[in-house]
Amino acid sequence: MSEPWTQIELDLAEQMRGSDIISVRQFESQELRTLLSIVARFEGDSQPLLHGRVLAALFFEPSTRTRLSFESAMARLGGSVIGFADAGISSASKGETLQDTIRIVESYCDLFVIRHPREGAARAAAEATFRPLINGGDGSNQHPTQTLLDLYTIQRRIGRVAGLRIGFLGDLKYGRAAHSLVEATAMLGNELILISPDSLRLPHRRVGELRERGTPYEETPNLAGAIPELDVLYVTRIQRERFVDPLDYERVKNAYQVDRATVDQGREGMIVMHPLPRVNEIHPDVDSSPRAAYFEQAKNGLTVRKALLALLMGAIE
Repeated sequence: MSEPWTQIELDLAEQMRGSDIISVRQFESQELRTLLSIVARFEGDSQPLLHGRVLAALFFEPSTRTRLSFESAMARLGGSVIGFADAGISSASKGETLQDTIRIVESYCDLFVIRHPREGAARAAAEATFRPLINGGDGSNQHPTQTLLDLYTIQRRIGRVAGLRIGFLGDLKYGRAAHSLVEATAMLGNELILISPDSLRLPHRRVGELRERGTPYEETPNLAGAIPELDVLYVTRIQRERFVDPLDYERVKNAYQVDRATVDQGREGMIVMHPLPRVNEIHPDVDSSPRAAYFEQAKNGLTVRKALLALLMGAIE
């Protein structure tokens, strides 16, 4: 962070001080670009910008990458973390409401990150506290920090986040990571190819939003026909936990299995992304391909979340 800050970066930092991050919808396209430039300043070693500050990480739903990267980011910035990784060990198991949990914990922390299985839970939690709050995923709705690390990965690997042909593959009905990134990449000016079984297509209201925005898009079940023209293939897990009827999951669980032969059909420079965890939708033989970017995505989550914590805590001046 040795280069002088630009005025546009400082303006965004002031705007984000003390605010919440609930959805990618709260950012304009230029703000997303500026955020990516700020994130790049947090690569590598960190200064103790948040010494004495406390993050409450409340995970009512399982998480590995999001929870641990937030905890690591806070520690690397000199702060500390409290919270839980299982709602079963919190007072929620006794019937305490989400709002009451937030009101209690705000006495012990400076900011929150929350993951919850219910859509809209992050916004409800933010309304119950005066502390800054980050949505770490709410049901099948939004996962804004995942979107920022996805965009940062695309920026680093391809050199731009606009004018690309991006394919979204797999569970586009329930996948919150895909929902958030579809919105952001549409806002930034990309062409989207939505590849899924008919039962897991992007929800109608989200497709309608693409039409209203004028985003060029195509819906298809055919990966083989789409992959040769893609710059990015964003693969998603078909999520057993989102299905009400187990039989519906069984019908689609192996709808797509991407292997090395599949990705080798892509154009030169195409990258393969995945928010992880994967089950069997990406074969391990893809890991050694120069196109594979999913482990880099997970690593970039640390850098992105350091920047966001510092921004919300007003540690950038």
